[in-house]
Amino acid sequence: MVDMDGRVLRAAGDVTGGDVDAATEFRFRQAGDMVWGRYSGGAIRLGFLVGTSDGAALRLRYSHLNTAGETASGHTVDRVEELADGRVRLHEAWQWDSRDGSGSSVLEEQPIPARTGRDSA
Repeated sequence: MVDMDGRVLRAAGDVTGGDVDAATEFRFRQAGDMVWGRYSGGAIRLGFLVGTSDGAALRLRYSHLNTAGETASGHTVDRVEELADGRVRLHEAWQWDSRDGSGSSVLEEQPIPARTGRDSA
C-alpha cells in the first residue's frame, strides 16, 4: 500500500482540456485512508483536493482558482503506480463537475535533489 503523505508531484506535461500544466505542483497528505492536499503553479493560483485511498487508487474531489480568476471543480480516480526508485506516478481519469469535459493526465513524484558535499555532515 502506497502512502501519499508528504509526497510532491507535478503533471508530466500540459493537460488537454484541463487547467493543470507542467508547472502545477501537488502536495499530498494522508492519514489512514483519508487523502488531502493543495496544488498551485502554472495556470492554478490555488487548489485543494480531498478524498480516499485504498492503496491502489485515489478517489478525489478537487476545487481550484485559476489565474484568470475563475473557479472550477471536479472529481478524479487516480491509479497509483510505484516506480522502481520508490517514487509514485498517478494515472488520472478526471471529470469536471463545474463545466463540461473530462480527460486523463499523469502526475509524477519529483525526485529528491542529491545533497552536495557542503550539505552532508
